[in-house]
Amino acid sequence: MPADPPPRLLVFDSGVGGLSIMADIQRLLPHCSVSYASDNAAFPYGTKSEEVLVARVDRVLHRLIEHSRPDVVVVACNSASTLALPHIRAHFREPIVGVVPAIKPAAHQSRSRVIGLLATPGTVARSYTRDLIQQFAADCTVISLGSSELVRLAEAHLRGQTPSLAQLQDLLSPMLSHPRAPEMDTLVLACTHFPLLKQELQAVVGPEVALIDSGEAIARRVAYWLTELGRRKSASESPVHQALFTADGPEVERLGPALAEFGISDIQVVAVPNN
Repeated sequence: MPADPPPRLLVFDSGVGGLSIMADIQRLLPHCSVSYASDNAAFPYGTKSEEVLVARVDRVLHRLIEHSRPDVVVVACNSASTLALPHIRAHFREPIVGVVPAIKPAAHQSRSRVIGLLATPGTVARSYTRDLIQQFAADCTVISLGSSELVRLAEAHLRGQTPSLAQLQDLLSPMLSHPRAPEMDTLVLACTHFPLLKQELQAVVGPEVALIDSGEAIARRVAYWLTELGRRKSASESPVHQALFTADGPEVERLGPALAEFGISDIQVVAVPNN
């Protein structure tokens, strides 16, 4: 009798931020094989125009899906999800799970009705995010901060370069200097990179502020789709994890120790030039 292969998932981001989503998926669905894909050839996504980003995500996902043959695809990037999800869901037959800024659960949890929103500049500025705030947090004061530098620091953190609290305090100062910042009791980490710095960010904002991200909700959505596909049950084969990068470079090699913490030892380059 042939062995029953594990369900296959593709977790996709521009950099390594989506590893925070992969960790939540692995906790809920440890029997799944995960291909973690980083479009490092076009990193970062947060500063790209809608037209450029949608075309890039479409091109890269075609190549990655062809390579890894997943059952479910997770677009573990807020920038890509807020712009490209309708397009890619119309162009791929695999279930596509996107990342939505966790504004709804933050508003539900907040007692002070003052919420922080930490994201990339693009996510903060997009109408999609404003609509979420209007729909789920209209009675709240939302203090938003877009930071591309924090994405860079999260990437460096995974390569062993932990930022100082002084650096993070400086980056968050526009948010923390807001007149209502002392009342803030929840902070939405609306970029998948930011949970990688959760401990450091908590030290900056204080223990009384709850940090909320989308990781657990995304994992539950993946579980839903595997059930729908009849692929939720445990397999007889052990899961195998791999990392895929769209460009080679020294930074890929430096990520080896961090990737090993996610059970990844197989690192491949699936070249998709950024042109």
